[in-house]
Amino acid sequence: MLQSLASNSCVRLIQSHRSTWYFVSLVLGYILYLIFGAVVFSSVELPYEDLLRQELRAIKKQFLQENDCLSEERLEQFLKKALDASNYGVSILNNASANWNWDFTSALFFASTVLSTTGYGHTAPLSDGGKAFCIIYSVIGIPFTLLFLTAVVQRIMVFSTRRPIMYIHTRWGLSKPLVAIVHATVLATVAVSCFFLIPAAIFSALEENWNFLESFYFCFISLSTIGLGDYVPGEAANQRFRELYKVGITVYLILGLIVMLVVLETFCELQQLKQLRKMFYLKKEKPQDRLAILEHDHLSFTTVSRRAPSQNEDKMQPYVTALASPSDDPLIQ
Repeated sequence: MLQSLASNSCVRLIQSHRSTWYFVSLVLGYILYLIFGAVVFSSVELPYEDLLRQELRAIKKQFLQENDCLSEERLEQFLKKALDASNYGVSILNNASANWNWDFTSALFFASTVLSTTGYGHTAPLSDGGKAFCIIYSVIGIPFTLLFLTAVVQRIMVFSTRRPIMYIHTRWGLSKPLVAIVHATVLATVAVSCFFLIPAAIFSALEENWNFLESFYFCFISLSTIGLGDYVPGEAANQRFRELYKVGITVYLILGLIVMLVVLETFCELQQLKQLRKMFYLKKEKPQDRLAILEHDHLSFTTVSRRAPSQNEDKMQPYVTALASPSDDPLIQ
């Protein structure tokens, strides 16, 4: 008997806090996913890092043996300055000295990566004034970009998603959730083809050292606003039409980001995903519950307001009685 009561109380407790339990499971699942990613990346990339370190040590040792007049300390200082400059996008190599990082087209490309929060990191402001302006520019520009993207996506969604789904639903009488799923799948396929596969083939042809996988990798890292910066187009020494190429990449990034947001918004409007999201959200207060609370407050206020005059009447009753019986007043007698 006690066990059944305890089990029933546990079931009622879980059902009453179902959204909380779903949220806790979501948090735990996200933490496990982070750990899973760390384990996979570490196991895959650590051997390559160790191999690269060994190769660099061997090259450095061979260079010092061939140049006895150069000490290891002087070489370390030179390499440190060269690497620090490379982190800011400045290279000391002869074939890379012709490319400027802060001409107009490169600065335009940098501004687009800042506002879209992609941030490749291959170029960074060198001066204190540039760093201060970058902070102010980002504080104003990122919310401005979010407002711009939201307005553009909202208008595109009307013509790309909502009207086609409603037209097919009313014209052929098909189920609206089914039409929405098929439409989202077709839209995602078109977006992947036009903004991932085709640009990857173009980048692999224009960039000498990129294969198709590396080009596709760049497209995904860029349009998902991850922006690792290990692959940046237009940085080759013998890049033809570099200024026009940089402008084209800037336009591609902005259009691709808009299309990705349209696809994500289309999937978010699917009925199945809406139900899935509701599992982890706090339940909104129902109008009936709100009305009951208001009625309860109104009744409480009415009761208090009724009690107050009655108490005042009770307090005034002796004085009223005294005034109502003049025979008891000695002056009147």
